[in-house]
Amino acid sequence: MPPSLRPDQLCDQLQSLPGIWSQIAQRPEIASLVALHDPHSNPEVTLTYGQLCQQIQQFGAGLQALDVQPQERIAQFSDNSPRWMVADQGVMSVGAVNAVRGAQADPKELGFILENSDSIGLIAQDLETVELVKAFLADLPIRLVVLLSDEPPPELEGIKTLNFQQVLDLGATHQLELHSARRDDTATLMYTSGTSGQPKGVMLSHGNLLSQVSGAYNVVQLEPGGRVLSILPIWHCYERTFEYFVLACGCTQIYTNIRYVKKDLKEFQPNYMVGVPRLWESIYEGIQKQLRDQPANSQKIASFFLAQSERYIKAKRIAQGLDLENLHPSAAERLSASLQAAALAPIHQLGNRLVYQKIRDGVGGEIRFLVSGGGSIAEHLEDFFEIVGITILGGYGLTETSPITHVRRPNRNIRGGDGQPLQQTETRIVNPETQQPVPTGQQGLVMLRGPQVMQGYYKNPEATKKAITPDGWFDTGDLGWVSAQDDLIITGRAKDTIVLSNGENIEPQPIEDACLRSAYVDQIMLVGQDQKVIGALIVPNAETLQKWAASQNLYLRLPNDSQAAPAGFQEVTLDAKPLQDLLRQELNREVKNRPGYRADDRIGPFRLLFEQFSIENGMLTQTLKIRRPVVSERYRGMIDEMFS
Repeated sequence: MPPSLRPDQLCDQLQSLPGIWSQIAQRPEIASLVALHDPHSNPEVTLTYGQLCQQIQQFGAGLQALDVQPQERIAQFSDNSPRWMVADQGVMSVGAVNAVRGAQADPKELGFILENSDSIGLIAQDLETVELVKAFLADLPIRLVVLLSDEPPPELEGIKTLNFQQVLDLGATHQLELHSARRDDTATLMYTSGTSGQPKGVMLSHGNLLSQVSGAYNVVQLEPGGRVLSILPIWHCYERTFEYFVLACGCTQIYTNIRYVKKDLKEFQPNYMVGVPRLWESIYEGIQKQLRDQPANSQKIASFFLAQSERYIKAKRIAQGLDLENLHPSAAERLSASLQAAALAPIHQLGNRLVYQKIRDGVGGEIRFLVSGGGSIAEHLEDFFEIVGITILGGYGLTETSPITHVRRPNRNIRGGDGQPLQQTETRIVNPETQQPVPTGQQGLVMLRGPQVMQGYYKNPEATKKAITPDGWFDTGDLGWVSAQDDLIITGRAKDTIVLSNGENIEPQPIEDACLRSAYVDQIMLVGQDQKVIGALIVPNAETLQKWAASQNLYLRLPNDSQAAPAGFQEVTLDAKPLQDLLRQELNREVKNRPGYRADDRIGPFRLLFEQFSIENGMLTQTLKIRRPVVSERYRGMIDEMFS
């Protein structure tokens, strides 16, 4: 790509995000490339860059014909599809502001966003989505409803209704009048789906979003035509910004979902993918299951190579100064680690040919790197993916920071860290009580300042004042420290900290991540505020637990299981002593083996749950983080009994 069209330089020249698409589409070799592909829609949808740009302009012109004015708000409730992007950029192209959320959200939450955002219009995924919020429309200043489907638009009293194609047809008869936007114009409202509290409307400007595209390109340069597999909710800030970035680079974005992701990895052979730790955990668990299903000899061979390769990568990290536990090794330590890595390299290479190449082939075989955010990645996942040759670039950010502030570089990929800051981004670690900066390497509250920090919370000046200092520092609410080389390491969420009765502070996430190494633990949440010890709510891995039980001539009966126990097997439930003893051994081993273990980290009482934490039951956010207050309230009686 010529320098004049480098995404970072282009973004520095533009005043608004939609200006990217016309610039990209003017290049003949890019205009004909596939921009968006949805293989699972009916019918299947494929848009080239030329077609995408044309539809964005037509959709925007259609909105202008419907008298949508600059800075008016339009709610957009829809899930992943190429039409989402067309509508999103069509709204921005006329200077309007969209307030986005997924169509699967609770109707009360959607109603709150409609009212709080002062929306004059609604862009809905389909008729079903309109029905979810229909009861709210009569009392709001809604004058326009657009379906992103081809269904006949509903009849709503006093409201103009159209479907997607009708808006495009209307736009085809009108000339789009380009809005003279400014970088500090609000582009979108993104409502936090956080783990507690009422959603707040985060105001992000065009400048905020452009800084993300520019900043990401300064970290990694994607080639036009690169394949990107998309699975996270498109309306979530993390996925949304990444899509702007990959499209600005001329890549092909392919939409998938949980049902098809394993098939799509093999079929479309993506080069890049963005996800959250739970997604990589799911892929890891799938690979582990395949390894467990292999003949005993094959399992032994794989286990041998994985163990030796783990020694290899850890020695290599020390030799390169990329070990988070030892960022400044002595010359002697570097030499010793280099010698160990050299000795283990042939074994690692053999493992690569015999085992790891097959694992990479199972996920398409063409991955150049994965991008992980939305939470810290567990250590065992970091190790495994590095061993098998799949690069994960971890990052950090929040909706309030558009979201990316830090990302690990390919040449400084410190596993367990959260990366170095994007350009023009400042990091400050302060004492949570005094707000005074702490020395380098010391933990404190993470404060950030840069071009990606939000304008504030919509119609909520009090919350904005609490979040952003007068001189522009944003309070993330996260705890962490910064290395001498500007690597950010997040250690926990300030509000998640568990304070024991002895005054010790426990950060739950690292301990939970350690416990997830166990094949018998699927999900876990620590509890124990004001108690003598920490406890845990555990969702066990039913499959591995049942296999273990069978090896002990036990039949583990789970809910909705009406089969008779096999002859000679003793029937047990999750509270049976053998199963409790097994989980106790697993927890003790994994917690003690984690770096920085101390006695207060030991898990005391625990309870096993049948119900998974999920988005559907409200116990996970859309980015698959545990809603700790919701889980605590759901199991309040069990937690109280645990410590009684």
